[in-house]
Amino acid sequence: MSKPKEIFLPSLDREIGAVHPINQVKFELVKLLTSFGFEVAEGPEIESEEYNFDMLNIPASHPAREMHDTFYVDGMKSVLRTHTSPVQVRCMLERQGPMAFISPGKVYRKDDDATHLPMFHQIEGIFIDEDVSFAHLKDLIYKICHSLFGEEAKLRFRPSYFPFTEPSAEVDVLFGDKWLEILGCGVVNPKVLRNCKVDSKKYSGLAFGLGIERIAMLKYGVSDIRDFYKSNLDFLRQFK
Repeated sequence: MSKPKEIFLPSLDREIGAVHPINQVKFELVKLLTSFGFEVAEGPEIESEEYNFDMLNIPASHPAREMHDTFYVDGMKSVLRTHTSPVQVRCMLERQGPMAFISPGKVYRKDDDATHLPMFHQIEGIFIDEDVSFAHLKDLIYKICHSLFGEEAKLRFRPSYFPFTEPSAEVDVLFGDKWLEILGCGVVNPKVLRNCKVDSKKYSGLAFGLGIERIAMLKYGVSDIRDFYKSNLDFLRQFK
């Protein structure tokens, strides 16, 4: 009688996956900001030029609207959104009064090097109410940065220019002996409020935007942003 054949089953020792480091940082930021009272809003990644640029006071002559900077689709009628600010436009058009929204999601720009990618993630926030000032903005930014980097983190606000906020600032955090930029912010430009049918005489607002990959690079000590998307398991296993 022939010897019975041996049957081999696959091993049950399977590696358990984990949340991607970019999503880890995104979830942490969403949890933090919703604890401050912000609602989460989402919108399409393919946007009209009106919502992506015009409503935000970005004129046709602005460099961000050039072909070398923005991905145009549908015969130049639409764009892959260059920021999540169009979500805020949609929220303002719908609410037209006191509001606090954050808009996390993917955005697209024609960049590709060790610190930039053609696709990356942002989380932007907007708060609109009566008598909102730059002092409220600074208080919020300090709370965000201290939650991310510890109470001892040192910040500086540098005057900057954004068409959709006035005054505007970029915020740096001191790491060792170097100041590293982590976000942009400002008081919402009254033109943007009027474009979105919000009474600019009654309401004012603050806005801010963080690059999630930038925060993840600082938080985890990653020097090349491209490492997050190479699907290198040796790299990704570090974040379990």
